[in-house]
Amino acid sequence: MRARLVVFPVKGRNWCFSRSIDPLSPETASSCNTPTTLKQLWHKLTSSEQHNSNNVELVVDFVSHKMNNAWIGLEKAPQGSMKNKIHGLGLKLLSGVKPSEMFLKSISKEVSQVEVTYPSSLNARLVRRRLRHIAMRGTILHNKYLYGSVSLLPLTFVFSVLPLPNVPFFWILYRTYSHWRALQGSEKLLQLVSNDSHTQNFGFSNVKGSEAEHNNSEYETSNLQGVPSILVPSGELEELIHSGGKTDDGLSKCAILNICTIYKLSPIDVLKYRNSM
Repeated sequence: MRARLVVFPVKGRNWCFSRSIDPLSPETASSCNTPTTLKQLWHKLTSSEQHNSNNVELVVDFVSHKMNNAWIGLEKAPQGSMKNKIHGLGLKLLSGVKPSEMFLKSISKEVSQVEVTYPSSLNARLVRRRLRHIAMRGTILHNKYLYGSVSLLPLTFVFSVLPLPNVPFFWILYRTYSHWRALQGSEKLLQLVSNDSHTQNFGFSNVKGSEAEHNNSEYETSNLQGVPSILVPSGELEELIHSGGKTDDGLSKCAILNICTIYKLSPIDVLKYRNSM
């Protein structure tokens, strides 16, 4: 499965790394196979066809499914209720999660090829080097934070004696899951962009905008099966950056929102890159 990544500078040395949202992605279909009850989970775990690595994935997906359902329940709670207040607290905590973590989590195990779109003024080798850096840094940081989160889980059971929802436990459980997914995404991305000999770069210096991307699509379909990473300079993205203007906070919010709309990116995550270190 191919994932489209969009890379562009937002403020000084801060670059945005984001994945285009694809509602028809095969990942959505694969999530339908996630067990939703303990009985289904036990049946899949005891199946002779499952391996240990698959069993870990099943348990993680099962817990993730339960957390998503619980979050949806909090989101739909009446205004002013305890559940609604917990949802508001959760939103504040989530606002502090780094956008790079969200990006790495989006690179799932189903991804076998990445198409990297970047402004045509940038050097392809620099773009690939920055992708390698964020992936390599992610493997180190999220591996460390994963073990740290796991070690904190037993301590949060202390709050279960209180007559309130154990928010610390569920938050640490979510952070454990999040670091696990980000670590897997880091390793997958590093694998896809590390080999120069298996990276295809398009250079349409005299063609810009949608025409170049149309030519790219035709060429990719016929010649790039099996290539793990494809670097595609975009004149359209370059024009959006320059036409939007810049402020003291880097690329203007209007320009960022236009880019997010055209390339189907998450505005919340992209805007975080302006203030990230």
